[in-house]
Order: sequence, then C-alpha cells, then structure tokens
Amino acid sequence: MNKTIGNPISFIAGALRGGTHYLSDGVKDLQSTEEVPIEIRDLHIADLTYALRKGFDDFLSMRTDVMFVALIYPVIGLLLTWFAVNQELLPMLFPLVSGFALLGPFFAVGLYELSRRKEAGLDSGWSYAFDVVKSPSLISIIVLGGYLFAVFVIWMLMAYWIYGLTLGPKPPISASIFLTDVFTTTAGWMMLGSGLLIGFVFAAMMLAISVVSFPMLLDRHVGVPKAVITSVRVTLRNPVIISLWGATVVGLLGFGIITLFVGLIVVLPILGHATWHLYRQAVVQPEPLDPR
Repeated sequence: MNKTIGNPISFIAGALRGGTHYLSDGVKDLQSTEEVPIEIRDLHIADLTYALRKGFDDFLSMRTDVMFVALIYPVIGLLLTWFAVNQELLPMLFPLVSGFALLGPFFAVGLYELSRRKEAGLDSGWSYAFDVVKSPSLISIIVLGGYLFAVFVIWMLMAYWIYGLTLGPKPPISASIFLTDVFTTTAGWMMLGSGLLIGFVFAAMMLAISVVSFPMLLDRHVGVPKAVITSVRVTLRNPVIISLWGATVVGLLGFGIITLFVGLIVVLPILGHATWHLYRQAVVQPEPLDPR
C-alpha cells in the first residue's frame, strides 16, 4: 500500500514522532541480541562490480524518488563551501569537504533501507527512506554515527594544526595566493603531503569500521560492537577488495565534487545502494529458524 503524505516537513515530523516508540528497544539493541554466529565471505572483483551494478539498478528503478533524498547532500556540500570561503577558513575547505565524505555511511542509511525494501519486494518510494526511525537499531545507528562525527572533528583539528605549522597561522589573503603557496613553496608541499598522509590514515580507519556496519545494524540486531568488529573482519579478510572499494568511492565522490557537487545527486545514491549490496555479498545471512 502506498503512503499518502501532506508535505515533506509534516511527513518527516510524523515519522520522527513514530520513531520515539522504538527508543526503548533501541537502547536494548546497543548490545547484540542475536546469538547466531556471524559468517563472512571472501570477496572478489566480481562482487564489487555486482554491488555497483545492483546499486545502479536500484538508482534507476527509484531515480525520481532517490534524487529527492540525495539533493540534501549537494546542498550541504555547497553550504560547507560557502562557510569556508566566507569565514576566512579557505585552508580548511578541502579537509571540510573530504571530511564530510567520512560521514557518508551514516547519512546513507535511508538509501540502505530503500534497497532493503526493494530486495524484500516491499514498497520503496522515497518516503520509506525515513522508516529507519522505526528501526529497533536506530539508537545503535545514531551512536555509531556519533563516533564518525567525533572522528570528523578530530580530522578537522588535525588539518587546522597542520596548516598552522606550515603555511599558517594567519589566513591567506586570497584563494589564488593560497593555491600558489600550496604548490610552489616548501611549506605548501609539506602541508599537502602530511595532510594527504594523515587523511589517508583517517579514511582507511573509517572505511574499515563502516564498510558494512551501518547496513548490518539496519538488517540485524547485532549491536554496535559486533557490527564494527564484523566490518573490520571483512576488511582484514579482504584488504585488496575493500581497498579497491574505497578507491572507487573516492573516485566517484571526487567526480561529484569537481562538478560543483551536482554530480553527487547521482553518485551518492548509487554508492549508497551499492554499499547495501556489498554488505549482502560480504556477510552470510543467517538461516531462518526452524518453526518446529
């Protein structure tokens, strides 16, 4: 049955009110309530291409619906850019935009929900993306999202510290002078090199803990610790494939960003849906309980 809604704001407010009924269950769900051992698979290149193909198929089948949800992300990206330029935080623009990508797995939970519903043969209009507020794992998802945000803040502080030790501490006079200093001075190369190296460490850590943890929390009552441990296990068991997945995400996000964030309208939904299908490929689904 299709949902009938008045307008997006009233609908979202109603969904949030409905979700409060699940908070008590969500607190209990912070720890695993599932006793079935979690099995993971070996991943191959074919699994990545399958996940991306399925993600693209999901995007096409729900294109109009998903684009409405995905518009949130480019708008936020443009706001972040405006803030950085107008607050004389130009040196923090790249860390801000790249760090924002670290939060993507949390913001994509609505897309995971749409793919989950489509896979199960359920209605999957855009309004169902907000059904995550009814999930018993909502608190777990929020807690894990809080961890990602904490890492994002640490990354921003590190980036500010690196700038202060190299080209700073004063803000640049203009964007052109800043770019000239970055690429033509020793201090600029030191800032660029150390920033990329530390950023790579942050990105690798975030990828390891979030590659399957958010879809898993939405799908099963495993709790935050077990979801994160499973995600790390998948990464350690398949380092090459997960690295390729991370490189694919970075490449597609880079494309979305250089198109002044417009490309993210397409890139983010595809990556969100593909992440769900990668999770399905990486983690073995438990056998249904014998009704006897």
